[in-house]
Amino acid sequence: MHGDRSLRSGLSGLMAFAAAALIMSSVTIAQAQTASLGGGGFVYTADEHGNSISAIDLAVGSVATVPIPVSPHNVQITADGMRLLAVGEPAAEGHGHGHSGGAHGGDETKGRLLVLDPTRLTNGVVDEIIVGAHPAHVVADESGERAFVTNAGDNTVSVVNLAAKKVTATIGTGRYPHGLRMSPDGREVYVANVEDGTVSVIDASSLTELARIPVGNTPVQVAFTPDGRRVYVSLRDDNQVAVVDTATRSLIATIDVGPNPIQVHATPDGRFVYVANQGTDAQPNDTVSVIEVATSNVVETVRTGKGAHGVAVSSDGALVFVTNIVDGTVSAIDVATREVIAKFSVGRGPNGITYRSPQG
Repeated sequence: MHGDRSLRSGLSGLMAFAAAALIMSSVTIAQAQTASLGGGGFVYTADEHGNSISAIDLAVGSVATVPIPVSPHNVQITADGMRLLAVGEPAAEGHGHGHSGGAHGGDETKGRLLVLDPTRLTNGVVDEIIVGAHPAHVVADESGERAFVTNAGDNTVSVVNLAAKKVTATIGTGRYPHGLRMSPDGREVYVANVEDGTVSVIDASSLTELARIPVGNTPVQVAFTPDGRRVYVSLRDDNQVAVVDTATRSLIATIDVGPNPIQVHATPDGRFVYVANQGTDAQPNDTVSVIEVATSNVVETVRTGKGAHGVAVSSDGALVFVTNIVDGTVSAIDVATREVIAKFSVGRGPNGITYRSPQG
């Protein structure tokens, strides 16, 4: 199955099951099923089919959905909590919500990296930077100086200097690069290449591809354990997660999970990896597989919502958040009980998701 059809614009099939379109002015507020969660914090979602970003305030259980000028596929908070990064293609004519500042360039066929202030989303886009074709995911280094963006349409990763507001390097990868994450020590970036069954290893200093690791069919996203020794890779069309040893850069195991796994994320204690199983257009799935790192076994399957896709974990490891594309919701899972304890209605087609601690 072609990665582009199922992972990006092909989500229209899934969205046929979704609720009616959210009518937005500048901000839409919705109440969660619970008043508050734990110590608070914020969760942000990339609402690809709503051309919006939703911000969940966990302390009060409210959701604000804010229009942006792209169809965002992924969002990521920087380590200091001061910037919210979003990537996507310019919103289709008639579906966008205007432009908050001009892009640095003028190529309307290219994708965009947006920079927003997470504490003032209603102020609009702070910076808009042209990247490559069909951008999928974004991560930032620990300093918040650079962002790395996968460009699925031209098989590259753009390296963006956030202060200078421009792309400073372009790195070749495998075919259709999608999910990516930086190693805990900040030295390498691992990139899932959907269409050639590999993971690219990029040196974050020299900005070169060091290796390309075969992992299986249709790798979508990667997740490091906190010690950096292992990387877990979702294999969508194999219904598996691959395990890579980062020291040898080799595949050491595969683990059966639910149907069509998409995003994966390890807990901060390194004990578990949560895997969102999206399913297919015809049969959207609603489960999350919980892998125990020590045994490489699935120890729990948690039901969330239709089209389980994105995964984020709170900084204290107490909560896991999952976007449900078809339902237009975010499920909050209590890690201690492995039960869904809250569900939030967000914008249409929520894909990527990121967590920001209450301290910023």
